[in-house]
Amino acid sequence: MKLKDLLKGIEYSIIKGSNDININKIQYDSRMVEKDDVFICIQGFKVDGHRYAQKAADCGAAVIVCENEVDINGNCTIVKVSDSRKALALASSNYFDEPSKKLKMIGITGTNGKTTSTYMMKAILEQAGFKVGLVGTIANYIGDKKIPSHRTTPESLELNELFNEMVNSGVTHCVMEVSSHSLSLDRVYGIDFNEGIFTNLTQDHLDFHKTFENYYNAKLKLFKASETSIINIDDEYGKRAFEDISGKKLTYGLDNDTEVTAKNINIHSKGIEFELHHKGKDVQINLNIPGKYNVYNALGSAAACLEEGVTLEQVKAGLESVFVPGRCEIVSNNYNLGFEIIVDYAHSPDSLENILKTAREFTKGRLICVFGCGGDRDKTKRPIMGNAAASLSDIAVVTSDNPRSEEPIRIIEDILEGIKTDNYVVVENRREAIKEAIKLAKKDDVIVIAGKGHEDYQELKDSVIHFDEREIIADIIKELF
Repeated sequence: MKLKDLLKGIEYSIIKGSNDININKIQYDSRMVEKDDVFICIQGFKVDGHRYAQKAADCGAAVIVCENEVDINGNCTIVKVSDSRKALALASSNYFDEPSKKLKMIGITGTNGKTTSTYMMKAILEQAGFKVGLVGTIANYIGDKKIPSHRTTPESLELNELFNEMVNSGVTHCVMEVSSHSLSLDRVYGIDFNEGIFTNLTQDHLDFHKTFENYYNAKLKLFKASETSIINIDDEYGKRAFEDISGKKLTYGLDNDTEVTAKNINIHSKGIEFELHHKGKDVQINLNIPGKYNVYNALGSAAACLEEGVTLEQVKAGLESVFVPGRCEIVSNNYNLGFEIIVDYAHSPDSLENILKTAREFTKGRLICVFGCGGDRDKTKRPIMGNAAASLSDIAVVTSDNPRSEEPIRIIEDILEGIKTDNYVVVENRREAIKEAIKLAKKDDVIVIAGKGHEDYQELKDSVIHFDEREIIADIIKELF
């Protein structure tokens, strides 16, 4: 591929060399560079790629793309751009022949509900006969092929490579979680979305965004690139987004006059029953995931798919077949314990509150919550989550989550600052905390193990260990019963 074709649509200047040369691949990690590659210098939070420009040249890079000056020994072509992250996104798209333009793109953003909604949309669209790709937190999918996911939204180079695989595999629609990080860091820059969905906005990621206003504005970027914006206007920030977003808009919700809504909602321990209404028609939905917030997820997902021409009957079939790992997942069905055990990914104040309120609705006995907070993340949410767990549960078991570089007990101390009652115990080791909750449980109790959900690992200071809560629960039950 010619360098000038790779740089199509990017404003740049040639500092040295020529744009009429053949290039091999694109890299932004100097350790991956091979002969005739293009190395794009990304200025990160911990590492500045400009510092590795010479290393990339030594490894055989034919081109260095930079936004700051670099002094290179060798015959590299040097290209100056104003924003190397945006350049990476556009160059990656060009390299793979603009794959996102060959797909129907549906993006979803918000603090909570993204993962569940992508699974719902994939199921609905597949019921309508489409081959669907998915990009998200749990895994990426090309049809039925599962690909490990390392972050909610991949870097733009990997993202376009994934889109290209989808196109080559006959995928017609791609549903993807669009994180606030990816929007701020221009990982999805240059992608045009057919539909963009706004779920909600509550406190999270302030370690990265610093202010709530920055967080909100990051989310809005998705809708500037969306042909149709689908907005939950029961959410306070959804109402604001509706005013701030231009272009075609659709609304969903339960408490306001919206295009897509639900009525006659019945929530129970195994799921939800409700009537989905759209354009004067309705269909009865029996969702196998409990929680009022999952009604919202279903409505937003249905709205996007209806925009893509699916029928209400196909929406029903898709929603009733969906399963989402680690999202209000009842893992005690195979055991005759007399009490329920639920695993959920809730790791923000709002999501923890949602799962506990949901569980409370079908808890006949006591509600026991096992939870912790992640290390190296927003510390301000820790006492808030402590307060939520203690006030909404009968017993809170405070433990470790993914402590990363922090000491688990320091994180727990931050959590305890928000607890004003005495209905909690501290068990630092997460496996032992789960065991303690199971030992405490009696007939008709419900245990909610929050924070890790689908994850099968735990991130410690110096290692990542295998940690699948389903396996751990099974082992503990064998021990105790």
